[in-house]
Amino acid sequence: MNKLQRLLQNKILILTICAAGIGGTFQYGYNISIINAPAAYIQTFMNTTWLERTGVPLESNVILLLWSFTVSAYPLGGLTGAVVAGPMAIMLGRKMSLLLNNVFVIIAAALSGFSRMAKSFEMIMLSRFFTGMNAGVSMNIQPMYLAESAPKKLRGAVALTSASFTALGLVLGQVVGLRELLGREESWPFLLASNVVPALIQLTALPWFPESPRYLLIDRGDKESCISALQKLRGTSDLSAELEEMLAEQAAVKGQRAKNPWELFQNPSLRWQLVSIVVLSSAMQLCGNDSMYSYAAYVFQEAGIPRDKIPYVVIGTGSCELITSVTCNMIIDYAGRRPLLLGGYIFMAGWAIVFMVALSQQTQISWMPYLSMACIFAYILSFGIGPAGVTGVLPTEVFDQMSRPAAYMICGSLLWFNLFLVGTAFPFIVKSLAHFCYIPFLVVCVCTALYVGFFLPETKGKSFLEISEEFKKRNFKTKTRAGFYKGPEEIKTTTL
Repeated sequence: MNKLQRLLQNKILILTICAAGIGGTFQYGYNISIINAPAAYIQTFMNTTWLERTGVPLESNVILLLWSFTVSAYPLGGLTGAVVAGPMAIMLGRKMSLLLNNVFVIIAAALSGFSRMAKSFEMIMLSRFFTGMNAGVSMNIQPMYLAESAPKKLRGAVALTSASFTALGLVLGQVVGLRELLGREESWPFLLASNVVPALIQLTALPWFPESPRYLLIDRGDKESCISALQKLRGTSDLSAELEEMLAEQAAVKGQRAKNPWELFQNPSLRWQLVSIVVLSSAMQLCGNDSMYSYAAYVFQEAGIPRDKIPYVVIGTGSCELITSVTCNMIIDYAGRRPLLLGGYIFMAGWAIVFMVALSQQTQISWMPYLSMACIFAYILSFGIGPAGVTGVLPTEVFDQMSRPAAYMICGSLLWFNLFLVGTAFPFIVKSLAHFCYIPFLVVCVCTALYVGFFLPETKGKSFLEISEEFKKRNFKTKTRAGFYKGPEEIKTTTL
């Protein structure tokens, strides 16, 4: 009976993860990839629409500018979503925020789905903004919700499923965008509106599962609802140890209110936590992984793959990230966070060097295009095994309940701003540095690896309170060395 009960409770936790993920970070990956297949068709639609309105066709550079606005609307919406995610998580709770977040996708799907009928390319731009808002909210709240709902020994694996759903969305978006499915010219409005399906699935499934027990106890002070949520997630097994840990965390933040992002910057006791998430969240986008997808089609073409077959090979790049994120999911609570991050960035730095050498020799040596192709897969694999998932787990672990939403607002804002920055700057970097365009990304990978190696503590298997205490000691040492603060022992010595 006990085995059956444990299996049932594990099943409830797994179903909670799936219900949160399908309408959460899945949408981020899915909406990044579905825009690629119909790019040429949408640009043609823009030109045709303008011609019908004015009788004058658009110049090619104006079409490119309008397309840039359409693409840029997604990270702009993501940045907006990241900013509103914190207040939503505090006021509405984690689960309700995820549910209401689907409203943005439903609006986006309606706009893009009817854009051709309305003969309005502006609706597509607005649709991408709302899609970005949905992704910005889910990228912040989903890992928070799952990490707070998971048992300590599975916290890393459960929170890391956010990265797995992102990679799954990326792959499925590439598959749905194939010519045989919704990648034809007449189907692009349906392709862009297809993101409503995951939203409807989440709206149907997630209400059946509990709110974050930590949110219920620490934020709302509702002990009975917390115990009820824990029983649903863990079963009727002894919950006293976990509840005692939560009550200790509640006591540690008693009398405090949820913090704003600027309060984190002003608080010296959060210095190392803040520096850590700023470095790692920035490195997520500045490491050049997304730029590898930009290079993929060119490298595959140089390797002799027929142009009409390249979309099928590109699916392999997304599959690499999916495979490694699932692998990372299985080993994170055994290997730890630091080794995965450190190994990921070191390998990425190594592959960046090989990739640049291979690009520079691509026209000289016949087998170099194949080495370039191998580097793309290896780089994406290295990113997926650590940085892709572990980075999203850390803000939950290194900040207490009152600081966590604000920390995710900072992380999310940095992620979306840097996504926009890299997308804007990369063409100019390629133009300036040519085959050595990965030098800036190489520098980011090396610097991040050094930071992780020297300054980031391991959080595996520790309670939120234990992690918080470890960072307090680090912050205390920093203040002591800087002469800002004297600890009790120093005061005693001085007095004597």
